[in-house]
Amino acid sequence: MSTTPVAINVKLNARLQPEHRLQLFEDPLEAMLEAAGIGEITGGGTALTDEGEVEYGDLEIQLHDAAALPTVIELLEQLGAPKGSLIQREGEPDVSFGITEGLGLYLNGTDLPDEVYEQCDSNYVFDQIVERIDGHGEVCSWWQGPSETALYMYGASFETLRERIAELVATYPLCQGARVVQIA
Repeated sequence: MSTTPVAINVKLNARLQPEHRLQLFEDPLEAMLEAAGIGEITGGGTALTDEGEVEYGDLEIQLHDAAALPTVIELLEQLGAPKGSLIQREGEPDVSFGITEGLGLYLNGTDLPDEVYEQCDSNYVFDQIVERIDGHGEVCSWWQGPSETALYMYGASFETLRERIAELVATYPLCQGARVVQIA
């Protein structure tokens, strides 16, 4: 068994702004890696779509030994890594991992009647979602694009998240024309 250091790239299938990726994954993982004595985070980044929406995040990790790879996956899953995340290593096949599912709620920011935008508040939508998915998931990040505002939530089940917010999406005027998309 080799004790040669190995560089891995963790491709997190998570739509997280850089500060949210840092808070939810990088900082706690760095502490866990250090406590276990198995490696360190050496970098990270965010891939964006042409519209500027986060597509995924990367973490670059230097492991002291390739044998620590299963431990890294276990630690990332303890932190709630979304399904469809990958461990990438030069010369090796990608390793898929992740335990949570994701839901993106895309609010229409341009096509609703002016009075809806004047009378409704996206902070109300955020607060209601947090309350409705409590115990089933959490809103982990958001994005404001040219024509939509997205809230990204992750939990054990996309279907449960969707069901928990369905009544709000169906009845609150600011949610008219909203898109609900499975993102993990």
